[in-house]
Amino acid sequence: MDAVFTNGNILDVREGRLLAGRTVVVRDGRIAEVGDAGTVPASQRTIDLGGRTLMPGLIDSHVHATQASADFAEMTSWPSSYATVRATGVLRDMLRRGFTTVRDLGGAEAGLARAVREGLIEAPRLMFGGPILAPTGGHVLTRVCDGTTELRRAIREQMAQGAHHIKLTLSGGVVSSMAIDALGFSEEEIRTAVEEAGFGKGYVAGHAYTAEAVNRALRWGVRTIEHGNLIDDESIALFHEHDAYYVPTLAGFHALTESGAAHLSDQSRDKLRDMLDTGLRALERADRAGVRIGYGTDLHGEHHSYQLEEFTLRAKVQKPADILRSATVVGAEIVGLPGEIGEITEGAHADLLVVEGNPLDDISVLTAPDQNLRLIMQGGHVVKNELGFGA
Repeated sequence: MDAVFTNGNILDVREGRLLAGRTVVVRDGRIAEVGDAGTVPASQRTIDLGGRTLMPGLIDSHVHATQASADFAEMTSWPSSYATVRATGVLRDMLRRGFTTVRDLGGAEAGLARAVREGLIEAPRLMFGGPILAPTGGHVLTRVCDGTTELRRAIREQMAQGAHHIKLTLSGGVVSSMAIDALGFSEEEIRTAVEEAGFGKGYVAGHAYTAEAVNRALRWGVRTIEHGNLIDDESIALFHEHDAYYVPTLAGFHALTESGAAHLSDQSRDKLRDMLDTGLRALERADRAGVRIGYGTDLHGEHHSYQLEEFTLRAKVQKPADILRSATVVGAEIVGLPGEIGEITEGAHADLLVVEGNPLDDISVLTAPDQNLRLIMQGGHVVKNELGFGA
């Protein structure tokens, strides 16, 4: 939909400020012009924002769109057609929360991504990586690969189908049979995966918790670290040295803590107890050191409803402006679309949100979309409209 947004406050996420008296023109699904009020030519439709905040769509850099149940044993029994239908509901709800782009870290594949691109389902822009790759005993819901030959084959298959990235299990985890401090894959295997993903113009995301697992991953070329609850000072130095990204996932631990974890084993529940506190400390350490931090949630099943709680959790140790950058411009860098998504700038996709209030003053305005999220536009298409103008 071509339109002109007027009488609003534009959220400049890079500088962490609101810009009053600006006009934004949307044309052919892109932001055509951003200028002072009265200086931009009128379009066929003018949308008066009434002083509300106009901000870029959100980016979640760690989702599991196909994991529509928190019971992994149940999911393994689902026919693929049923699992796909369930995934469409998960994606629709993500978009309705204001996430216009998501990076799937285990499960989504080429067919689902194609359906999203073709507009067959209502969903965020979907960056997929196929199944998680793990060594024997490494994790649940994964493709097991032992040795460089099996890794190369699996990665080539996914990259040939258009995968954006590859995810490796590089340590144990909360829902893993491996101990948190156990290591996954050898140096040769990790280097091979990084090389092979690079051949396809992709990269490796690494599931890792301990400093040992994180540091070996960064040294050997892994581009994004997922979770990283136990990073140390060496980790911080390596993030900077290798231009890597850190994607904490606090919402996942919070959801399990709040809703209970009856479906998890005793071992997994024991692992869960300290993960939120250590995750907050790691986030604070990385934030103070200027590490590039993405917004990730790592939720499953009914817990997807906690997706916006990551804002609340991070606000315990981060400023709102820094959290917003994680969920916008840093997310755009992670998925390889800087300047294309995650900010209101000329030439970018028209992924726009209209919200009540100022998230720079109170980040919680984003956690109540039913009350505060008045409009969602993705690629110029209006997904939600509570402003009263015609479609």
